[in-house]
Amino acid sequence: MVRVGLTTERLTQAGAELADEVGFDQVTVSALARRFDVKVASLYSHLKNSQDLKTRIALFALEELADRVAAALAGRAGKDALAAFADAYRDYAREHPGRYAAAQLRLDPKTAAASAGVRHAQMTRAILRGYDLTEPDQTHAVRMLGSVFHGYVSLEMGGGFSHTAVDPQESWPWIVDSLDALLRSWTTPRPSGATPPDAAGRAAHRRI
Repeated sequence: MVRVGLTTERLTQAGAELADEVGFDQVTVSALARRFDVKVASLYSHLKNSQDLKTRIALFALEELADRVAAALAGRAGKDALAAFADAYRDYAREHPGRYAAAQLRLDPKTAAASAGVRHAQMTRAILRGYDLTEPDQTHAVRMLGSVFHGYVSLEMGGGFSHTAVDPQESWPWIVDSLDALLRSWTTPRPSGATPPDAAGRAAHRRI
């Protein structure tokens, strides 16, 4: 018998809250059933299994985070947009650690293509257009920003910066400033071992 008031949306929201409380890895259909004081079987009319629940939480978190980032970016450009983008991700991760972990869940290609993950990529590229990067540098930059922000947030939440006197809050704007300076001054590096253009020109001249 289906418990009155339980819906897939309500269970997903509750699962997201549970993830923040106990960790995303600990979220299961059984844990969710205990939260609602119902039998596990009563949830299977809404959820296939624990993996289905986790996927739904991941999609929920991606959508929620994308909405927050979009609001933070509104009317901003350049360094202001980069800083707002970075702050939105970091703040969300610190406020909702379980949901942030869920947003990192690897989705199958079809599910990922229909998720808010696409919006995240689009917003990142919109910021980078202000730095006049062309491909493949723009894609490299997307990956760099994601790696830096996720790496910093993960280390910070894991206590990785708790053994030094410098407050992590001081390092954060330093990192954003450094990324902004790097992107503004970016020139496509020459492949390792390639001949500099002027040297190539001189060599060609000698052959004429």
